[in-house]
Amino acid sequence: MSVLVVGAGIAAVATATALRDGGYDRPITLVGDEPEEPYDRPPLTKAFLRGEPVARLRPAGWYDGQDVTVRTGTAVSLDPDAGRVALADGTVLAADTVVLATGARPITLPGALVVRTRAQAEELRSRLRPGARLLVVGGGLIGAETAASAHELGCAVTIADPDPLPLARAVGPQAAAFLAGQHAAAGVTVKAARLDTCADGRAQLTDGTELAADVILLGIGVRPETALAASAGLPVDDGVLVDARMRTAHPRVYAVGDVARIAGRRRVEHWDHAVRSAGVAARAILGRSPEPERAPWFWTDRYGRHLEMTGTYDPAAEAVERGSIADGDGTVFFVHDGRCVGAVAVDRSLDIKAAQRIIDRRVPVTAEFLADEGNSLRSLVRPR
Repeated sequence: MSVLVVGAGIAAVATATALRDGGYDRPITLVGDEPEEPYDRPPLTKAFLRGEPVARLRPAGWYDGQDVTVRTGTAVSLDPDAGRVALADGTVLAADTVVLATGARPITLPGALVVRTRAQAEELRSRLRPGARLLVVGGGLIGAETAASAHELGCAVTIADPDPLPLARAVGPQAAAFLAGQHAAAGVTVKAARLDTCADGRAQLTDGTELAADVILLGIGVRPETALAASAGLPVDDGVLVDARMRTAHPRVYAVGDVARIAGRRRVEHWDHAVRSAGVAARAILGRSPEPERAPWFWTDRYGRHLEMTGTYDPAAEAVERGSIADGDGTVFFVHDGRCVGAVAVDRSLDIKAAQRIIDRRVPVTAEFLADEGNSLRSLVRPR
């Protein structure tokens, strides 16, 4: 029995890691379309832009030591029944199980840059010189992190986003207001508008603003790379459709990471989800029972501050504040029917770790307890 993983990002590497950690001793091959060892993508908008080297997902020698083959190639067709994947150079690879970890690609427009690969980040980095005028279209994670990095490099930065509080639907209005305030405090201009047109170093926004820009970066979303799955006849709908074990409609094919969507749920694009979904698929391939689901988690770093979110933001939930998130040192818990369903924090990782356990274990909570900093959150999840 062998496993072929199409992709070489965090979901692909996490799949190989989970299989080896689980005792799988048969051949594993990763196929990526970039000519280098797998690397971490989140730092591309942060440390890498500021001059640090690319962050490898595994140390030198790990793949050889784990007997994991990494090769370069672009997959162009998949035969699920035979377990065969054909590459653009004519090579055909075969395996007993195929795992699709093809990820997603940013939405693009002529005249604008995107950041998803090292090569794209290198091009952006080469143009972010002191005094360069950068227009960031989209105030989500990618756009805001890039804006913060560019500001640190001495660029004049403008962000255009139609939502006055980007990410509010993900993290709630309190944390979103703090994030938006970071831009203003740093002197980054924010426009509540969309990009209308861009050409020859000029951009027109939907609010009538016309800007001169040396660089225009798009951060307006991604589309899952489902072409390979669709051409093989696998069901796709905003992602490759999978069950709770990350299995597609074909028993030999799994999908993990950004490209996968569990039927009946929203597709998730976070780093943590990629790792977790890989672990779920690995356990299924190994014939083991799934582990209990855990609360989702993601983070963002900008302007020297660290924000984390676990669980989900529920607009109908009571927002309970511990500390002051507006001052950059606090946590907001979202409580519904006596249970914590989500929490977001600035520079309070320990609060988020406790919140994850509270959510996972469905521990009853009260707003009064959570709000009082004299109460230990760990006491709620400590074994009795």
